[in-house]
Amino acid sequence: MMKKLGLATALLLAMTGAQAYQFEVQGQSEFIDNTVNEQNFTGAVQGTYYFKNVDSTKGPLAEAAFLNQASNFSLAYNYGEYDENGLDIVSHTYGAKAEAYIPTKFVPAYASASYSHTINDSKNALETDDQGDRYALELGALVAPNFLVAVGYTSVADQVSYDAFNILSNGVAKAGLESATIADDQDAITARTKYVGAIDGTNMAIGFETGLVYGESTAYALKTDLYLTPALSVGASYAETSADIANDKAWGANVNYFITPAVAVGASYVNANAEGDVRDTQTVGLNAKFRF
Repeated sequence: MMKKLGLATALLLAMTGAQAYQFEVQGQSEFIDNTVNEQNFTGAVQGTYYFKNVDSTKGPLAEAAFLNQASNFSLAYNYGEYDENGLDIVSHTYGAKAEAYIPTKFVPAYASASYSHTINDSKNALETDDQGDRYALELGALVAPNFLVAVGYTSVADQVSYDAFNILSNGVAKAGLESATIADDQDAITARTKYVGAIDGTNMAIGFETGLVYGESTAYALKTDLYLTPALSVGASYAETSADIANDKAWGANVNYFITPAVAVGASYVNANAEGDVRDTQTVGLNAKFRF
């Protein structure tokens, strides 16, 4: 019995202290507080398989896959409950996504393709049941070390079809802002950049991301993360849309910490300001990741 216990303990330590991984599972929940209801919530989960082992010693642990240019395939699911002025809607969003980094003679190329499907189940007669699909394609290149530039096309058959991966990356409030930007146009052009780099003379690093969505309206997003150590980061974000909606701006803050190279926890806050409107919204999120 002692030998078995010792073997199990050694295996657990080897997994949680691993410097390379091929699978990542993350979970997230957000509590939504708006003017008329403070009991709405979401829950999301994503699983990612990397086609080769990811080396987590190259820089910030949170960005190991990006720094390794790790091609991958992901599945995601998001559950949400939303009440507002008599509305009672349960929402399910499913997603699948593939990312590929392709070496070339010039610079590494990048491509991604994703599909999301949303089902909105209304629990009363104030709203009808609804569902819709969205497809997205991106092409880009790493024009400098750890600096990605990409442009894309998104087709949204129904504006309530949210991006399952946007919900997990940026929160449900910003995913809703992006959906309102595309609105009835159904087709959208996207562009984004991402950079992660070390701060000379320290073990710290900095990351920047920008995004643009051009649909029926236009939205842009900015995000930065400061990696105080490879394990600990703090970040801030801002998004704004020209769409005619009450909460057309959202700012946020986050903190993430890797307890071990394989286990991480984090928290986030988003304020989608719509002062004087029932959709004035704040969200608080908790998340966790496990790599093996």
